[in-house]
Amino acid sequence: TTLIGLQFIITWLSVRSARVRQWVKSEPALLFYQGEMLTKSMKYERVTEKEIYAAVRAQSIASMENVGAVVLETDGSFTVLPAISGEATALNGVEHARL
Repeated sequence: TTLIGLQFIITWLSVRSARVRQWVKSEPALLFYQGEMLTKSMKYERVTEKEIYAAVRAQSIASMENVGAVVLETDGSFTVLPAISGEATALNGVEHARL
């Protein structure tokens, strides 16, 4: 009952207060970009190279050369974006994006 009550209170506060929302919610984080593992971001998010490779394999991609970016989403899942030419506008708003 206590955990459910705390969850309700935190959710209620995060909807009504930007300061609480910033404290509770995370931002998407860029972990791999254009052939380079972003080790600072990986260390901060506590993600290993093996986890990134597993996420890429889960998308049936055999070569990291075909990967443009890997993003750790706010729900803990990985998004693997294919390599493209031009600007990757889907990365707008992603923390540590070097665009």
